[in-house]
Amino acid sequence: MASIRTARGPDGEILHLVPHQPDALPCVTKRDLEQAWEAARDSAMAPGRRSDAHTRLIRFSPPEHPPLDLMLTDGDAASWADAVDRCADLSTAHGISVFLRLLALVELMGRAAWARAWFTLNRAGLDFHPALLQAAALSPLTQTGGFAETALRALLPGGANQGE
Repeated sequence: MASIRTARGPDGEILHLVPHQPDALPCVTKRDLEQAWEAARDSAMAPGRRSDAHTRLIRFSPPEHPPLDLMLTDGDAASWADAVDRCADLSTAHGISVFLRLLALVELMGRAAWARAWFTLNRAGLDFHPALLQAAALSPLTQTGGFAETALRALLPGGANQGE
């Protein structure tokens, strides 16, 4: 897999130039996602961390497709990116894959009613069912960086019908 270039933009933003589409990114491990979640959560809770986070642009630009830009200007998203960069290195395809999967997981949990069976929100925070993290680590990504949801559901115990 071609390497990812990382550069600073004119206003100090961090640019990650990915020479392929999100669906070409590698699978990761369940532990990678656990560590990324813990780092992102800790970063979000740290005093002043949000205001220190760098705006980031992740540009997917394979030669055969138009570029796809993911701009992280929101303080929380930028803080998460900084945290994941420290634990998974966003200058690598692996690190970008971990980060996209974390974002896709949060998006999925907020949108898909069936996913609610696989996590618990409580006073202490969010608890993931280990099977959800395992499926998210192994599921293919789409060309836009989300999960191929049917494939993700098929990786869960009980397959695609679980949690309906």
